[in-house]
Amino acid sequence: MDIQQKLAEAVVGGLKALYGQDVPVEQVQLQKTKKEFEGHLTLVVFPFLRMSHKGPEQTAQELGEYLKANEPMVAAFNVIKGFLNLTIASAAWIELLNGIYADPNYGIAQAAPDAPLVMIEYSSPNTNKPLHLGHVRNNLLGNALARIIAANGNRVVKTNIVNDRGIHICKSMLAWLKYGNGETPESSGKKGDHLIGDYYVAFDKHYKAEVAALMEQGMTKEEAEAASPLMKEAREMLVKWEAGDPEVRALWKKMNDWVYAGFDETYKMMGVSFDKIYYESNTYLEGKKKVLEGLEKGIFYRKADGSVWADLTGEGLDHKLLLRSDGTSVYMTQDIGTAEQRFADYPIDKMIYVVGNEQNYHFQVLSILLDKLGFEWGKSLVHFSYGMVELPEGKMKSREGTVVDADDLMAEMIETAKETSGDLGKLDGLTQAEADDIARIVGLGALKYFILKVDARKNMTFNPKESIDFNGNTGPFIQYTYARIQSVLRKAGEAGIELPAQLPTGIELSTKEEGLIQMLADFATIVKQAGTDYSPSVIANYCYDLVKEYNQFYHDYSILREADEAVKVFRLVLSQNVGKIVRLGMDLLGIEVPDRM
Repeated sequence: MDIQQKLAEAVVGGLKALYGQDVPVEQVQLQKTKKEFEGHLTLVVFPFLRMSHKGPEQTAQELGEYLKANEPMVAAFNVIKGFLNLTIASAAWIELLNGIYADPNYGIAQAAPDAPLVMIEYSSPNTNKPLHLGHVRNNLLGNALARIIAANGNRVVKTNIVNDRGIHICKSMLAWLKYGNGETPESSGKKGDHLIGDYYVAFDKHYKAEVAALMEQGMTKEEAEAASPLMKEAREMLVKWEAGDPEVRALWKKMNDWVYAGFDETYKMMGVSFDKIYYESNTYLEGKKKVLEGLEKGIFYRKADGSVWADLTGEGLDHKLLLRSDGTSVYMTQDIGTAEQRFADYPIDKMIYVVGNEQNYHFQVLSILLDKLGFEWGKSLVHFSYGMVELPEGKMKSREGTVVDADDLMAEMIETAKETSGDLGKLDGLTQAEADDIARIVGLGALKYFILKVDARKNMTFNPKESIDFNGNTGPFIQYTYARIQSVLRKAGEAGIELPAQLPTGIELSTKEEGLIQMLADFATIVKQAGTDYSPSVIANYCYDLVKEYNQFYHDYSILREADEAVKVFRLVLSQNVGKIVRLGMDLLGIEVPDRM
């Protein structure tokens, strides 16, 4: 039982003994004592004044005296107005640390076989270009969220929906046919997704040139865009694709396979994976079928031009197009089809979509439509909506090729980590392979942490230089502290110091040591909060606060040079548990921590 729970029960006993009142334990409000006052936990006594029929200070004084006399964990107390500040005895803190020490996965719950099944969709790439900085934020958030929700005792299925069909895919295909001269990833030495992305940019360049030429002949921009032969060819190719034309389908498959091989490398480097991948080329027909079913049941309606719509005015929204007049589907139709397939594959209890905030309206509508179509989780689906990520230079556009590519970004981060670590002498005495691995761990850790420490709902600017600093609220600062703790533990082992399985409770602790134990114990609550709020940043900032506190302790107190053997062993066990919690916390964010640095 934790300190707060035990103390709350002691307060209930005090209220019964002093005032003859039975109070449910939930009514006892204990909070961390404010920094400017002495004590660890503060009891708010105002709710109990009607029982004591006394003033707040006298009631607090009487409760304090009762607790001091009857609860061994209360070492001292002081009263400030209606607040009773309680100082917890060292023995209680050591007992609490022993509980954390005994549990290798403290704060992390394991899912029972019948635990709720939560499906999380993230990544959602297009097969006409490589993953970029926006995808990096999406993947890192989705991956961290999946880990956090699993750590809260849920079964989790990670899925990806690949946008592998549509006009944008045909643009890359057509450009490759026209200007590619049979170029392949092997012949060019490029990753497949980069190669195809280059042709997407090439299409746009030729298309713009065509439009400009037509405008010079006196057409308006709209007329020129409508008359562009290149765009017309791309549209014809899409019609052929939908009709199952064998040549177009074979080219589509070949080029998509190049892209998937490229994506796999990027995902692997990023440390991201999926349990099941869905493809829009399979789901859009399911969606059409589901919409037509809804039409038959009178949930949707057909306009004179043959298009199918949903009337959402009753929900305070407008009319939503679901099938165009030519029978082709829109994104919403595909999402309905994907939902249908997923529901057939898994008994989903909750569905979370990790998609940028520009799609807020889309998911509001999707939730209503799925509910109307009878999906149990439709109403409660979660759109985990996150903000844009930009560079200090500003916005990015993939058509114009000004996008920050995920592979280039990760390679650059690793290179910067290598240079920075080398300059600071952190790679001295390591083999080349060890140095390379640490540069990878630090570079990717810097990238992931910088993105995940920000509240996901906010727009953010990613600054590569700032993210790799070894001081301040950064991944490398946390990783370096972890490596420092491992170094202390290695030296203790070399000196023949063995750590006991449990600590004796007779040591007097400093305020700093008690504070660190209290922070370690908070980890379980932090994991719960991150799961309830869908907020990886809560974990990131907790890890930073913990290592900041530990570094102050490390600076102010001796560990290996401590003369008192029992205190030395206590500080080693405390350090080892700080390391453990940092590792568990960073792991929830998908960030590795190095043993040496």
